[in-house]
Amino acid sequence: MLTDRQLLILHAIVDDYIRSAEPVGSRSISKRDDITFSPATIRNDMADLEELGFLEKPHSSAGRIPSQRGYRYYVDNLLLPHHLTADEELDIRSIFSERIREVEEVIQHSARVLSNMTSYISLVLGPEMFESTLKNIQIIPLGKGSAILILVTDTGHVENQTIVVPESIDASDLERTVNILNERLMGVPLYKLRDKLQFEIKDVLREHVGNYEQVVKMIDPSLHIEKEEKVFYSGKTNILSQPEFRDVEKVRMLLNMLEEDKTMNQILRTPVTGIQVKIGQENKLEAFDNCSLITASYSIAGKHMGTIGILGPTRMEYRRVIGVVDTLSKDLTKLLTNLYQQG
Repeated sequence: MLTDRQLLILHAIVDDYIRSAEPVGSRSISKRDDITFSPATIRNDMADLEELGFLEKPHSSAGRIPSQRGYRYYVDNLLLPHHLTADEELDIRSIFSERIREVEEVIQHSARVLSNMTSYISLVLGPEMFESTLKNIQIIPLGKGSAILILVTDTGHVENQTIVVPESIDASDLERTVNILNERLMGVPLYKLRDKLQFEIKDVLREHVGNYEQVVKMIDPSLHIEKEEKVFYSGKTNILSQPEFRDVEKVRMLLNMLEEDKTMNQILRTPVTGIQVKIGQENKLEAFDNCSLITASYSIAGKHMGTIGILGPTRMEYRRVIGVVDTLSKDLTKLLTNLYQQG
């Protein structure tokens, strides 16, 4: 259990190191307005904090820097809420003031604003085909008891699946079904097809198609389109301005990892609500050993849809970045839910 004095000194060292990127000595801590202890007392507490694993002493320096354990304690116990400045609120508001209708545009713009606001790397996990809409649907008989169902999107993407056709469904039923589906589903986003079938088109099929329940059961699985996800980045070169990344090998490893789409998808694909902070080795990737990743999820109409995040050095402005990411994730949820409802 840390004493109140040790907590104050740890807080001061983390704050000073985040700002200066230089090891912090007892004399500089003693000159702070909120510190009333002598340099000797501070040195003793710094030695104790180092022994406890909260601080580290770089070679050839009399000062200390926070360890990853020190950052963890700082984030979990010492941070106060960050209230956005007028300029920060203006930057975030710029995302929502433009007349953006496509989800992908919102995601890309959010990534740019985040990286500009923080001077770190922004990452936004968003659905790649989220805004694709249905252009045409076809059901082509292959032989007795089977057919191929083809979905063509407005972008030219083609999805096709083989379906089993019950004996009770004849050619005229299939033709009427296809006509109704094209009339009612053209222009509908792929992720809405299944809901439209169950809650709207089902009633129309009941009026015009014999054995409509079997028709719905036959078609329904093919309209379950898995949401493909894509990571949008902005500010990758921002990492070059951080003194921790003067080592070319560190930069190379980090940038190479950001090209690993599958790995980055796994890292960002989390339905956990609220802010998540992973520091250094908590990321379980060697390339991120000197980085912290702060993320928050966003949703659409109550359903988890993606993640926004900031990747920077462990010497990150945690308080400010957490405030910005938290605010943006909540505002993004509101905007995308409105777009969903309008669609």
